[in-house]
Amino acid sequence: MVETIQWTDAGVVMIDQTRLPREQKFVTCRTYLEVADAIKTMVIRGAPAIGVAAAMGVALGVQEGADFETVCKTLAATRPTAVNLFWGIKRMRSMYASLQGATREERVQSMISEAQKIRLEDIAICEAIGRHGEPLVPDGKTVLTHCNAGALATAGYGTALGVIRAAVSAGKKIDVFADETRPFLQGARLTAWELQQDGIATTIITDNMAGHFLHSGRIGCVVVGADRIAGNGDVANKIGTYSVAVLAKENGIPFYVAAPVSTFDLTLASGDLIPIEERSSDEVTHFRGVPVGPDAIEAKHPAFDVTPARYVTAIVCERGIARPPYEESLRKLAKA
Repeated sequence: MVETIQWTDAGVVMIDQTRLPREQKFVTCRTYLEVADAIKTMVIRGAPAIGVAAAMGVALGVQEGADFETVCKTLAATRPTAVNLFWGIKRMRSMYASLQGATREERVQSMISEAQKIRLEDIAICEAIGRHGEPLVPDGKTVLTHCNAGALATAGYGTALGVIRAAVSAGKKIDVFADETRPFLQGARLTAWELQQDGIATTIITDNMAGHFLHSGRIGCVVVGADRIAGNGDVANKIGTYSVAVLAKENGIPFYVAAPVSTFDLTLASGDLIPIEERSSDEVTHFRGVPVGPDAIEAKHPAFDVTPARYVTAIVCERGIARPPYEESLRKLAKA
């Protein structure tokens, strides 16, 4: 599996996900501002990966000697929906607060060590999600996934794709249908590429083919990631997820969400309170700079939607599996 993000002596190195699958290019961010730009422009994306990047960005800012509050606020302003971003910054804040009285060198090294620790923990968390989720995947069937919740969306291994990888490792004969995930094509460009690298049979389908295949009897389950999960089990994920969940329920197909506890936002009573990022309309009207619609046409681009908890069969995290009623099961796992 590709190394999504690493701390090196030269800076924070991350694979440029805007170039995949045609080109494997790595970007080195030497300042916290460069990390912030990489998050905002989706050089790195995926909720857990954003959390790791934010932590490393804070460490870079401390290393630079930049104003700590400015560093944190700048990184926090990059993308509003993925709660892991704020979780990573909060954890680095706690470490910084514990270092009052330390020398500058001690403070820098402790912040770097904490960021590196968060990265390693994320990989272990994803592997645990895979172990818990693997029994849910039926043998001999196709798994449908939307967007990219794999190694590229995390520090490694993946959440939804971690479940798929664990099922394959357990010897299950499965294949994957990857929704292309318009307009950024994370499924077609990233999920398909990742799984192909692992030798896992994968087929790209357009987003509007999901209903057809869910009705066909071929799909055994749907597994997706999440960017924020409210206290009642409502799930914010890449735009189009809600549609897949409704279609899955209509056809009696289990719809599973795989995400770390850091994606839980139990301060929110429901998904109605989750902020939805609105990205540039150019990402809808153009693809890689080529227009796909009439000149000067209006377009909307909410980057995420919210799937109501009633469509979610179960939520898999590193501590186990939450099932309805989510108000109880999520809080129990969060405290475990």
